[in-house]
Amino acid sequence: MKLLAGNSNPPLAKAIADYLEIQLVQASVKRFADEEIFVEVLENVRGQDMFVVQSTSYPANDNMMELLIMIDALRRASAKRITAVIPYFGYARQDRKPGPRTPISAKLVANLITQAGADRVLTMDLHAGQIQGFFDIPTDNLWGAPVMAADIQARYGDRKLMVVSPDVGGVVRARSLAKRLDNAPLAIVDKRRERAGESEVMNIIGDVEGHTCILVDDIVDSGGTLCNAAAAMKEQGATEVLAYCSHGVLSGAAEARVNKSDLTELVVTDSIHHEGMDDGGKIRRLTIAPLFGEAISRIADESSVSSLFD
Repeated sequence: MKLLAGNSNPPLAKAIADYLEIQLVQASVKRFADEEIFVEVLENVRGQDMFVVQSTSYPANDNMMELLIMIDALRRASAKRITAVIPYFGYARQDRKPGPRTPISAKLVANLITQAGADRVLTMDLHAGQIQGFFDIPTDNLWGAPVMAADIQARYGDRKLMVVSPDVGGVVRARSLAKRLDNAPLAIVDKRRERAGESEVMNIIGDVEGHTCILVDDIVDSGGTLCNAAAAMKEQGATEVLAYCSHGVLSGAAEARVNKSDLTELVVTDSIHHEGMDDGGKIRRLTIAPLFGEAISRIADESSVSSLFD
């Protein structure tokens, strides 16, 4: 078993390697003057069980192409098996046709990864579970809920907790976390925009008064929905509002927006690497290196991955 890392998230790749007590494979990833990507693996990988760690986060297209080229390089170097380890799977929000003449880009990306030569995919908290079916190769979708639940229990276990879904579509995810928190009660944010150009109206389904509310979602991008939901819950008597999200895209002014909001804290995993993020603000990172390290170890040993969540 050997681990190869791209440039999207070096700290996470190094942490996974440390968990597995192995060294990352030496490789050169360069760009020509026109930004064309060139990859050279500097070690012998013939007959090896290879794991390529690369999130397809910003810049999404560069990181995606880097992943594809690394997989192709390993395939041509006669690696025995290649597993694409994608902590954050970009393009996952394009999992269906929202209107006429629009693409299903998540399926296209799945085809590209398969055609490049990947034999297996390991990812976490896909935006839509059915994306697993877009791949024609084995795909393991890890859950971040056990990691989040352990952190919540350690820090806020003595409080009156309520899990909140920021929209109707996230109820299954919220219910899964609530079960891990001793069947904590559940609430839902009903978000409506009465007409174009007017602000959203937030209705809370459930009694949040006197509770420490935990918003749970898979992706936080601009942070607007979470911040508005936090304000609405505080107005309805919530003691404090926290947010736990698997993937912190945090585009644009998201970090500043969160720091000025009614959120006590936003917790994201380190599936996406952000250079220069202010560690003194309200955003805290939770590592998923042990989760991925254990999953990689079990795949290499041909043992059960799903038993990680029993």
